[in-house]
Amino acid sequence: MTKPTTGASPRFRSVLDGFPAYQPGRTPVSSAGRSHKLSSNESPYAPLPSVIEVIAEEARSVNRYPDNGAAALREAIGERFSVPAEHVAVGCGSVGVTQQLLEAIGEPGAEVIYAWRSFEAYPTLADLAAAESVRVPLSEETHDLAAMAGAITPRTRLIFVCNPNNPTGTVVRDRELTDFLDRVPEDCLVVLDEAYHEYIRDDAVPDGVTLYRDRPNVAVLRTFSKAYGLAGLRTGFMIAHEPVAAAVRATMLPFTVNRLAQAAAIASLAAEAELLERVDLTVKERTRVHEALLADGWAVPASEANFVWLRLGEHTPAFAAACAETGIAVRPFGAEGARVSIGDAEANDAFLAIARAFPHRNTAG
Repeated sequence: MTKPTTGASPRFRSVLDGFPAYQPGRTPVSSAGRSHKLSSNESPYAPLPSVIEVIAEEARSVNRYPDNGAAALREAIGERFSVPAEHVAVGCGSVGVTQQLLEAIGEPGAEVIYAWRSFEAYPTLADLAAAESVRVPLSEETHDLAAMAGAITPRTRLIFVCNPNNPTGTVVRDRELTDFLDRVPEDCLVVLDEAYHEYIRDDAVPDGVTLYRDRPNVAVLRTFSKAYGLAGLRTGFMIAHEPVAAAVRATMLPFTVNRLAQAAAIASLAAEAELLERVDLTVKERTRVHEALLADGWAVPASEANFVWLRLGEHTPAFAAACAETGIAVRPFGAEGARVSIGDAEANDAFLAIARAFPHRNTAG
């Protein structure tokens, strides 16, 4: 006998009401000529041939589950950064590790502090972890660490410092960051999100792995998605002292990092010197793009990442549309600005031509 329906719907968490889904960078569409995806901060280069060979070989074993503990990968990361493997946790990209972190600390009443605007996944992941977000406005497009320190309360569990910051590309330097860390209570975790660390050329920007060593409440996030060119395989990792790393490993969904991802990440670490030559090419293009924008009258903050930030305000949608019309996808953020990834020379030239012709460029900054 079929039970009569009442018209009621299954019940879900109230946080999902009006919940903003993560918006990935759009793929460009062009009816003529080459299109350019400059919306997702991806490497414009394919993995090295040696890494592709490892991926192809490992594909023969995808009928078997991966190592859930990613022991070989954690050992390789530990060896590369001279840290114990027990201090390493992995996940589905650094955003996956971020979710694991928030699940480990999140509960009603817990607070998470981060700059705004910063990585757009922080608010949604904090909400899902039942933690309360405390957003501290940027100052001159970068973190206001003094204000962030002033926002700490006894309820603060975790603080994100995205360095370089996504989407502005700006950095906080050694003295200001260490002064900030000295002000944070020992029972509050500071997460240095360094997804773009390999692109930094400012010698005054500290390496989070160095800072974490004598600070048990500091964790460092890195990823294989950007400089290593493995965005499609989704592998990120965290380096932190054992209590933090263990908590993050405990919240990982089983078999999150697949066989191909683990093998490719290990192979990429082995070929790191060759990979970083490609990073140097991107940094040179970043410098060229930045200087060209300045020469054309844009006010663009110096970037230490693989993208540039244009503070366009209300003109942001029009700029994104102008780019899309010529087959260039950029990443607009409402009525704030647009983030533009550094691609190959052809892609960057196409973007610069649009930027040069855009009538509202002098309103930037």
